[in-house]
Amino acid sequence: MEEKMEKILKIFEKYLVLFLLLLMMLTVAATAIELTTVLYTQLMKPPYLALDVAEAIEVFGFFLMVLIGLELLESIKIYIEKHRVHAEVVFLVAIIAVSRKVIILDYSETAPETLWGISSIILALSIGYFLVRRSQHESIGN
Repeated sequence: MEEKMEKILKIFEKYLVLFLLLLMMLTVAATAIELTTVLYTQLMKPPYLALDVAEAIEVFGFFLMVLIGLELLESIKIYIEKHRVHAEVVFLVAIIAVSRKVIILDYSETAPETLWGISSIILALSIGYFLVRRSQHESIGN
């Protein structure tokens, strides 16, 4: 009975992960289309082929959203292939997400405590990423 339940759970997990992969692919494609639309709209209004700071920040935010989606796709792909979550990819997604937040943040309306918090998150993610990379290189060398 236990073996049968485990087999059912593995099948369920496999199809659920594939469904999530499909949804993520659709989301990344829709975001890329939205990025194209936003960029085209911004560049085609007078003055042509020029972006002001707010428009450029909006476009950069969309670029980073597409990159976050692609990194999440990579994470799901690794999970499907190796049945584990790759810590390095998770750190990269988090770093890109925080970077996106830093880029689109309105500093004139942001409390100093929030900025300190974001800087702490960036530092913690950077240290974590460094340690994961270092441990991977050490394990490869051994």
